[in-house]
Amino acid sequence: MLKIGCKDRLFNEPSQYMNYLAHIFLSCDNEDLLIGNFIADSIKNKDVKLYPPSIQAGITLHRKIDSYTDNHPIVKQGVARLRPFHRKYAPVVIDILFDHLLVKNWDLYSEEDIDSFAKEKYEVLLSKLDIMPEKLQQRLPGMVQADWLPAYGTLEGLHNTFIRMDKRTAFPSNFIDAIDHLQADYDLFEAEFNQFFPDVIDYVKEQCIC
Repeated sequence: MLKIGCKDRLFNEPSQYMNYLAHIFLSCDNEDLLIGNFIADSIKNKDVKLYPPSIQAGITLHRKIDSYTDNHPIVKQGVARLRPFHRKYAPVVIDILFDHLLVKNWDLYSEEDIDSFAKEKYEVLLSKLDIMPEKLQQRLPGMVQADWLPAYGTLEGLHNTFIRMDKRTAFPSNFIDAIDHLQADYDLFEAEFNQFFPDVIDYVKEQCIC
């Protein structure tokens, strides 16, 4: 959910490694909001107007969620703990950890099981593949085939994600050791997530979109 301003290739391309799950979950079961929320990081500001208003609303929602998350005091606490290890990439580690914790705590936030949720969202995304940015068009089918939404649910899956990300960064990220740093304070990160996530759910509701 954190908006990263780095110019590394990791952030210039749509990535299967970022926290799509939380954004998709926060799309209010609205298909156009979902599409806008999903493509937001791949859309330049000048191109937003090329999309219909209902999808523009999803792009706007994504950016509001990013801003809200960036400024949430609980999130800032977690980023601060990781910054000595990961420096400017600390918010990225939190992003990925939050999708892991959302999968782990899924039953607290949804009555639908994660596999059914993922299948339903894959169908929506694939149905709108033709209007997505070209790089997402290329990546999405493989992401769906890999069933990537629940993939962060295990520490092994999380670790593999960090290994792949480490190969894509232009500057030292220390992603490979991220699991060790997360596990050192795992219970604390999980408690913070379960304080933060209800807040962001309420924030989205307050936007009068859902």
